[in-house]
Amino acid sequence: MLPINVAQHVQDEQQGGIMSDSNVVKIKLKKGSWEIEISCREDKVKEIIENVLAGMDGVFATKETPNTLSSDFLTSISERKQQQQRSSKTCKVLIESLWKESWFSIERSLADVHEELSRRGYNYDRTAVSHSLTDLVRENILTRTGTMRTYRYIQKRPSED
Repeated sequence: MLPINVAQHVQDEQQGGIMSDSNVVKIKLKKGSWEIEISCREDKVKEIIENVLAGMDGVFATKETPNTLSSDFLTSISERKQQQQRSSKTCKVLIESLWKESWFSIERSLADVHEELSRRGYNYDRTAVSHSLTDLVRENILTRTGTMRTYRYIQKRPSED
């Protein structure tokens, strides 16, 4: 059970419309047989989780429940935030960045492009990659050779950078 002040704080924020999708963090804490899900503003994560864990001290008799956040937990929150920022780039923008790096100076297949995006941590569906490549061909950034299902993409013009 959440301490009353934490539950009330989250409820007040939700009812007041203060929390917007862009700054809301959702966190699940699991330990043994219990699970807690928390939604709060980004700037309140540490405070709220510390309050929840402090309230849990009386519930569990074990010394395994920490009173403060471990650095590993804060690191995982930071990594998750970076991943969300990274995933906010569109497939087309990512392919354009490959073009700006002159990655398309040699012919590349759809599989090559998909693999390179995955290697960089962006996992888009092949159809999304294909549509983005087609858009860049229409915009005269890339050109393609071959036949349907075997197209190879190469830069039509170098980037201005």
